[in-house]
Amino acid sequence: MLRFLTAGESHGRALVATLEGLPAGLPIDEDYINGQLARRQFGYGRGGRMQIEQDRAEIISGGIRGETIGAPVALWIGNRDWRKDEPDITRPRPGHTDLVGALKYGFDEVRRVLERSSARETAARVAVGAVCRRLLEEFGVQVFSHVTEIGGEAIRTRPERWEDIPALAEASAVRCVDPEAEARVKAAIDAAAERGDTLGGVFEVVALGLPPGLGSYVHWDRKLDARIAAALISINAVKGVEFGLGFDVARTPGSRAHDEIFHDPARGFYRLTNRSGGIEGGTTSGDPLVVRAAMKPLSTLRTPLRSVDLRTKEPIEAVVVRSDVCAVPAAGVIGEAMVAFVLADAFLEKFGSDAMAHIRRAYEQFMVEVRRAT
Repeated sequence: MLRFLTAGESHGRALVATLEGLPAGLPIDEDYINGQLARRQFGYGRGGRMQIEQDRAEIISGGIRGETIGAPVALWIGNRDWRKDEPDITRPRPGHTDLVGALKYGFDEVRRVLERSSARETAARVAVGAVCRRLLEEFGVQVFSHVTEIGGEAIRTRPERWEDIPALAEASAVRCVDPEAEARVKAAIDAAAERGDTLGGVFEVVALGLPPGLGSYVHWDRKLDARIAAALISINAVKGVEFGLGFDVARTPGSRAHDEIFHDPARGFYRLTNRSGGIEGGTTSGDPLVVRAAMKPLSTLRTPLRSVDLRTKEPIEAVVVRSDVCAVPAAGVIGEAMVAFVLADAFLEKFGSDAMAHIRRAYEQFMVEVRRAT
């Protein structure tokens, strides 16, 4: 029901996104979208590009007087660092798509690859995700993220309440909710920068207020966890995704791996734990959705790795281009956007997609039926 496409290169004139399938009557605001874009640019360990760009999205179609009209929404994000002519690059970076992209398309240099495969493209995704987030907020759904680990330095404490995480994460330069961990992470980033290295890490995305029943257990491609996992793994440098207990569930006996079900006349059905991460059988349970993504260290190192020149076939050091030491805090914001997109799609799949008024009636009726069932 909901789909988007992005276009644009890292140093091209602009990034463009088209989001199709939104209902009519959804309030959209450029300032709201730009607030999310600013969050993507923030974070300890970011590089010089973030000092140049000041991302601003323009809604160029699909909205009239601050509301969607049911037509595709087109978004434009201009690049300040726009260059018409860039030199060829023949030294592919290990870990990047430089070499495989050149082999796929028959290029003898990698500029044509890296311009599109650059993480700069994710600014367009964050803009799309901001619009999807607005749809979810209309129904009381909150999506946020925080960093749980960078360079092997992990948080050791976190708030008891999920609701306390966003403010703590936004107040931290590395988006960690544990101040002691923030200090260790900053020191690790500084040390990596000194030796010309890069660091990866893990971020966690949480969604609160979801109704039960989004997604489906009926077909493999409609399972919500599969769709979220695909969306997150599509983010540059993300190599792993887990829900709830994640990979630890493989080392946990069944008696401690599942969420026991209880019932109370006032609360209805409920669970005391959330080891499943809010998804059972590919559908939301009504508990908080909790998903984590592992991001590898960035492949552009100031102390470059060994490579081979595409044209001469001679051994050479990989190219060094402007990049970050660590982008995990920004990746969490991108993760929020991708999760928001998938959840908005699942929401429209269940409750309709033509007009906000229709969706609201269907949602409210469903929630009445859920309460009756409990």
